[in-house]
Amino acid sequence: MSEDRVTVGLGSRAYDIVIGEDALDRAGALIRPLMKRPRTVIVTDENVRAAQGPRLEASLKSAGIAFETIALPPGEATKSFENLQMLLGRLLDLAIDRQDVVIAFGGGVIGDLTGFASAVLKRGCRFAQIPTSLLAQVDSSVGGKTGVNAPQGKNLIGAFHQPVIVISDMRALDTLPPRELGAGFAEIVKYGALGDAAFFGWLEENAKAVFAGDRDARIYAVKRSCEMKAKIVAADERETGERALLNLGHTFGHALEAALGYSAKLLHGEAVAAGMGLAFDFSVRQGVCAAADAERVKRLLRSVGLPAGIADVPALKGVSGERLLDLMRQDKKVDAGALTLILARKIGAAYIQKDAPAGEILAFLNENTA
Repeated sequence: MSEDRVTVGLGSRAYDIVIGEDALDRAGALIRPLMKRPRTVIVTDENVRAAQGPRLEASLKSAGIAFETIALPPGEATKSFENLQMLLGRLLDLAIDRQDVVIAFGGGVIGDLTGFASAVLKRGCRFAQIPTSLLAQVDSSVGGKTGVNAPQGKNLIGAFHQPVIVISDMRALDTLPPRELGAGFAEIVKYGALGDAAFFGWLEENAKAVFAGDRDARIYAVKRSCEMKAKIVAADERETGERALLNLGHTFGHALEAALGYSAKLLHGEAVAAGMGLAFDFSVRQGVCAAADAERVKRLLRSVGLPAGIADVPALKGVSGERLLDLMRQDKKVDAGALTLILARKIGAAYIQKDAPAGEILAFLNENTA
């Protein structure tokens, strides 16, 4: 079976991202050499277990790996302290030790929660990521960011904890509804917008093929996204510098999510898309980016049904600019009370704006919420 590999170069903690059409069917063979003993715990959600569980279980059995399964409810609300406590208790009851490999099998919620549980269980256990959503395959499963949400904001409690392997199966994407594919596509657009203008151009030409299930197009989109993220993570694992570029669209986007209570009214990827449109529009307002580039970004997002601004999200009607700015102040990149934004000089050239002017941001948000 053909597969592509991308290595996240972190010295002794380096790991491979395995990308293939049937990678899930090889998961047992891929994970077994990384195990000290042939037993694991699969942490998943109920939807993923029903749709993809038999393939993973058959793969583990064929590799001689015993397993238990913990299936959680689907949805962002699962990424909570309550579920973290429950998961840690179950893993302790199952006598997981530091040399075992726990499997995070699902989308970003499962990956973040399982990764954080692995980071704190016995001060650090090993885990593998098997992402089943497009968003998780191109973003959240790679790079070691783990955590849970707090009432004050998204991902404010967590740890950097790298997996030992990431296994991305293209067939797993076939069961995703179009809206979930769109949420993942927003993160793919982000990579082109922040650092690869040629890739952004390829996406303009091939977006429909990615959504239609073209295997070559999907593999290339996932691989190129992972290559870009792996390079940035290897250079700045703990986000002290250029890794912050990966948050293009996220500071605005997280505020939009929080304003709607992290609900199904606005998926994370949809919020990133709207936030990306806002980031490019604010870059134009700051005089650092051509309006034509902002229009290209918004046109690509809208062409696949994604929002590219506040006006594209009806549920945000009535939310004030002041409320959104307050939520932006909860962002992890806030430094001594000063806002940091990821802006763009052009498509493929994002940059970090420290001490972003709060007054201008508020005026901009007020215009967009009017």
